[in-house]
This record gives sequence, C-alpha cells and structure tokens, in this order.
Amino acid sequence: MTHVFHRTPDVEYPAVASAVGLRITALDGRTYIDGASGAAVCGLGYGDAEIIDAIKQQLDEVAFVHSGSFTSRAVESLADELIAASEGDFAYAYFVSGGSEATETALKMTRQYFVARGDVGRHKVISRRNSYHGNTLGALSVSGNPGRRELYAPLLTPHVFAERCYPFRDQQDGESDGSYLARLITDLRARIEEAGPTNVMAFIAEPVVGASLGAVPAIAGYFRAVREICDAYGIMLILDEVMCGMGRTGSLFAYKQEGIVPDIVVLAKGLAAGYQPIGAVLVRDEIYRTIARSGVFQHGHTYMCHATAAAAARAVLRKVRRDRLDERAALAGVQFQARLTQRLGQHPMVGDIRGRGLFVGVELVEDRTDNAPIADGVAMASRFRRASLDAGLVSYPIGGFLDGQRGAHVLLAPALTASDDDLDEIIHRFGLALAAVQPA
Repeated sequence: MTHVFHRTPDVEYPAVASAVGLRITALDGRTYIDGASGAAVCGLGYGDAEIIDAIKQQLDEVAFVHSGSFTSRAVESLADELIAASEGDFAYAYFVSGGSEATETALKMTRQYFVARGDVGRHKVISRRNSYHGNTLGALSVSGNPGRRELYAPLLTPHVFAERCYPFRDQQDGESDGSYLARLITDLRARIEEAGPTNVMAFIAEPVVGASLGAVPAIAGYFRAVREICDAYGIMLILDEVMCGMGRTGSLFAYKQEGIVPDIVVLAKGLAAGYQPIGAVLVRDEIYRTIARSGVFQHGHTYMCHATAAAAARAVLRKVRRDRLDERAALAGVQFQARLTQRLGQHPMVGDIRGRGLFVGVELVEDRTDNAPIADGVAMASRFRRASLDAGLVSYPIGGFLDGQRGAHVLLAPALTASDDDLDEIIHRFGLALAAVQPA
C-alpha cells in the first residue's frame, strides 16, 4: 500500500533501488534502459560522480539561503556562465524550480516590461495549437494542448492560438515548404490583427516541439519569419527550451540553429539533468533594465535561486560544454534516427520518425497507408508504456495529443552520454514494445 498521491492513482509503480548511466534497477531486481531520460531530463544519465560531488561540496558550504536576503556563489557563477554561453544574446538570468515556474516568470516579466514602458494595453499571448508550456494555470493558459486544458478550462486566462508548424499532418500534398511557411505566417499575422496588435505582448513557442507533438522541428525559415513579425508588431518573442535546450537537439541553446535570437528563453529539465530541480529565464539587457527602473519585479518563489540546485546546474553546464556533449548529440542523433528508421520505419504502425539531435519522436498510426491517427490514442499510450517497461525500456508515450483522444506518439530522448550500444539497445527494445501493441 502507498500513501503517495501518484499522478496515476491506480498504477503500481516499480520502486527504484539504484541507477547508473542509462540503467535503472528496481527493488525487484528488474533492470531498464532509460531511452527517454525520464522526460528529457537526465541528460547525463544517472549516478554521475562529478555532478554528485559538486552537490556535496555545495551542501558543505550552504544548501539554501532565501533570495530576499542573500545570494550565493553558486547562483552568481551559474548566471555568469549561462550568460557567457549565450555569446552576448542575453544579459541576466532568473532562477526558479522548474519549467512551469519559468514560463510563469517569463509571462510576468513580459507584462511588467510593457507596463513599465507605459504600454499597459499589452496583455495577450499568442501560442500555437497543440503546444505545451507548463501545468501551472498561467503556463497552461498559453498551452494549446486540448487534453491538458479541458478539465481546467474555466480557470484559464483566454489567449490566442495560431496554427502549429507540423508538416506531417498539416503540409498539403504538393505544397512546397515555402508555400506552407507562407500559409503559417499569414495565419499568425491574422491572429495578431484579430487580437489587436496593441493588445498582444508575446509569442511563445518551442523551437522543437516536445511532448505535445513529439519532437517536431520547425521547417527552415519559420522562426526567422516569426522574429520579423514580432519585430514589426513590437511583440516579445519567448522561446521555450525546457525540453529541447541544454544540448539535447545538437546545440546548447536550440534557438541557435534557427538563425535568430529571442527576447527571452526558458530553460529547465536538462539544465541540472535531474540532479536537482531548477529552471531559468534568460533575458536581454533592455528587459532587465526597464523592469529595474520600475522598481521591484512583482514576482517570486521561495526556492528561487536555490544554491544547491545552482551548483548542480553549474556542474552540468560545465560538463556539457567541456565535453562538447551538444555536438555529440547532434552527430549521435543523426545515426540514431537513421538506424531507428532503417529498423522500424516501414512498420505498419509507424507513421513518422522525426526530431533533432537526441530528441526523436515516433508517431504511431492506425495504418501507414493513409497515416490515420490512432483513434484511442490515450489507451494506446497506456498500452505502449506498459509494453515498453515489460521490454525493459523507459520511453515517453503520449496519447490524445491531437484533440484529447486521437493520436499517439512516443518520445525517445536518450542521455547525451549514450553510447552506440545504448542506442542500439533502445531501438531493439522499442521494437519489442511495438510488436507487443500491434493489433493481431
């Protein structure tokens, strides 16, 4: 019997005894290879002695001080190193405890920035259909994920949703990338005009869409066009790299591959690789100084700027940069996706294999002849999760992502340190799970 209120109350979860590298050992002796890094979190795998030692050293110095009275060397140096890694794109870092808090912070920063400028009418955010930016009410309000929104819809703040960039489902037969891009940008411009350009404060998006669509990169030129529209209308561009940042998609910051610089970038998950809970919001100098001139930033959390979390994130950042793990993810990701496609790309339930770096999505379909989405995607995701664990693989299946019921995909996001043998084993076990859920 458990007294833990688990996220799925009727599921009996295996209890973990230990974890090293990509392998997790349960108390019952079963072992699993983690092909998803938890939920694209554990980018360095488990049991990394270097990161653990950094945490221990920080505990000897100070575990926590309240940010209303003190700062710490760990927090200051993490900010310095993150800002330096942005190569001049950002000037300040605000630290919280996770991705949802980071999105909330970015939204409040944006609102206070415009109010401080006297532009008090700007309050609406444009997001995209089937997007996901966090589970707190503010973050969920700017998320276009139907399944996650439905229950809490009466509590959510109304915002605006533009078309998603999702070529597999939305690019028409015979439609060129250029025509598809033009259609998306026309829609975005129309949404801004409908909302009232002087009412819109921000556009928020993931450079590579994570759990909500399944590792979907934007088509070439999309974010450059978005940046131009945001500049034309005076709108803040917020990029959510909670899942796709910190080297996972082949560069430390995912936006670097899009040829643009956002006004704000949101980080979490891989920032401390699961060794401590932390999120960060990086902002341009002008945003910080405008808010600073207006007085106190009207926002905060008890555990923001947590010294131990900062020490873990600093150690992770140093290791990723020193060992060039982002570059390694880029190269390994190409091979991983190619081998996954070679092995399973023609499977009747596999409609699409996509992604960037070690961030790969496999969209499951009823039949690949017409790529019809799984009708009961929620049930399929549940079945695949069980089959995956039975095969000794941790994966990240998502069901009902299209409308709350239809559609199923599986995220694979191995640690940036995964070996070729690890990646081959993940593919093999994924194939076993797929066979187990395939209709007879």
